[in-house]
Amino acid sequence: MKPILLWLRRDLRLTDNPALSEAAETGRPVVPVFILDEVVETWGAAPSWRIGLGLEAMAGRLEGIGARLILRRGRALDVLRALVEETGAETVCWNRLYVADERERDTGVKAALEADGVEARSHHAHVLFEPWTVETKTGGFYKVYTPYWKNVRDRALERPLAPVEALTAPENWPASDDLSDWGLGAGMDRGAAVVAGHVHVGELAARDRLVTFVEQKLDRYVAGRDDLAVDGASGLSENLTYGEISARECWFAGQKALHEGEGQAETFLQELAWRDFAHHLAFHTPRLTKSNWRSEFDAFPWDRESERAEAWRRGVTGVEVVDAAMRELYVTGRMHNRARMIAGSYLTKHLMTHWRLGCDWFADTLIDWDPASNALGWQWVAGSGPDASPFFRIFNPDTQARKFDRRRRYRDHWLKDDDFYAAIPRRWNMSADDTYPDAPIVGLAEGRTRALEAYRTRDDA
Repeated sequence: MKPILLWLRRDLRLTDNPALSEAAETGRPVVPVFILDEVVETWGAAPSWRIGLGLEAMAGRLEGIGARLILRRGRALDVLRALVEETGAETVCWNRLYVADERERDTGVKAALEADGVEARSHHAHVLFEPWTVETKTGGFYKVYTPYWKNVRDRALERPLAPVEALTAPENWPASDDLSDWGLGAGMDRGAAVVAGHVHVGELAARDRLVTFVEQKLDRYVAGRDDLAVDGASGLSENLTYGEISARECWFAGQKALHEGEGQAETFLQELAWRDFAHHLAFHTPRLTKSNWRSEFDAFPWDRESERAEAWRRGVTGVEVVDAAMRELYVTGRMHNRARMIAGSYLTKHLMTHWRLGCDWFADTLIDWDPASNALGWQWVAGSGPDASPFFRIFNPDTQARKFDRRRRYRDHWLKDDDFYAAIPRRWNMSADDTYPDAPIVGLAEGRTRALEAYRTRDDA
C-alpha cells in the first residue's frame, strides 16, 4: 500500500485520464501533484495565467473524490525525489507529452527515478495517436497532412475511460504550496480581468462546450468555422491544451455524429487529427518549434524587431481585418482561426517579419497556446514549414475580409471594442481617443511585390 505519485501536467481532468485511472485501480493511496517546473516556468503570460485557473478547478474536482492537489515549485526531478522521500511512494505515473523540452524533462526524470529504484510509468493520453504509431508505407513519419489523415481516419481507438470517482488518500498529506503565491497571473496585469470574461475553465465547462458544439453548431461547421463574425468553431482548443477534456472524447463525439448522418463532423475530426499531426511533427522533427523546418529559409531576408512589427502587435497596421484580429486576441485571449491565418500572412509576407516573432507573441498572449500547433501554424503560413502554404500564396487581407466578413461585423466590433484599451500593456499608452491609421503601414500591392521578389531571389541564390 505504498503511495503512488500522480504527476499532473496537461491532463487536468478526471475522465479519460489513463495515468489517474491506473493509479486509482490499484487501490493504493494516490498523491496528485502539479509542479511549476523548468518547462512550465518558460510559459508566457496568458498560458501561465490560464493554467492557474485550470489548477484551481482541478483541485476542486479532486477534493470531490477524496483527494488533494499538491502544488510544488522547482526542477521536476528534484521535486519528485523530495515527494518520494516524504511520502514513501514507490511509483510515479504521468501522461506522456511530445514537444522537445517536455520530452527532455520527462526522459531525464524517468531514467533518474528508475535508477533510484522508483517505478516510473507513463501513459498515452494527450493525443489520439502517438507519433511513433503512425508510419508511412516505408516506415518513416508523415510530412504532409493529407496522407497522414488518410492513415488515421479509420483507425480504431479504445473508448474513453470512465471518470474516476474515488481515490484512496495517504495517511498524511505532504505540504503544498499556495497557488496564489506562485503569481501565475502577474504577466497578464490588468488584462486578466478582461480576458476572464471569455474563458471556459475546467473539465465540466469543457464537456458542456463539446455537447453544445455537437448539438448546436456542428451542422453548420464547415462554413461557420471560417465566418469571422460567427461563433462557429468548437472553442475546445482552450480546454484541449490543458487536458481539461481528452482528444479521444472529442473524437468519439465527432464519430458518433458522423455515423448518425452529420457529414460536417468529418471536418471536425480532421481538425482533431491536424492537432495530432502537429505533435507528430514536433516529435519527429523537434526543430519545428524553434527554427525553420525547411532549411532553405534560414537565409531568407525576414526582418526581426521593427516599428512595423510593433504596429502589428498593437493592432494599428491600418489593415482593418488584421487589426481586428489582434484586438480580439487581447480581449478574449483567443483569435478566430481564419483571422490567425490572415494576421500571420500579413506579418510574415507583407511586413516580411520572421515567423518566430509572431509565434513568440502568440505564445505569450493566447490562452489556448499549444507549442506544437502554434509553431506548425506559423510555419505553414510563412511557407517555411512542412506541408506549408507556398510562400508565393499570399493572403490578401481585403479579399479575405470581403469573403469571410461580408457585413463587416467582425471588423466593426473589434475595432470599436473599448475593452481592448483596458487589456493591453500599459506601456503602450493607447486610448480610445487615438486616431486609427488612415492607410496601411505597408500597402497590400507593395507588400506582395516585395515578398514575391524576396522569394524569387531566394530561389535564384
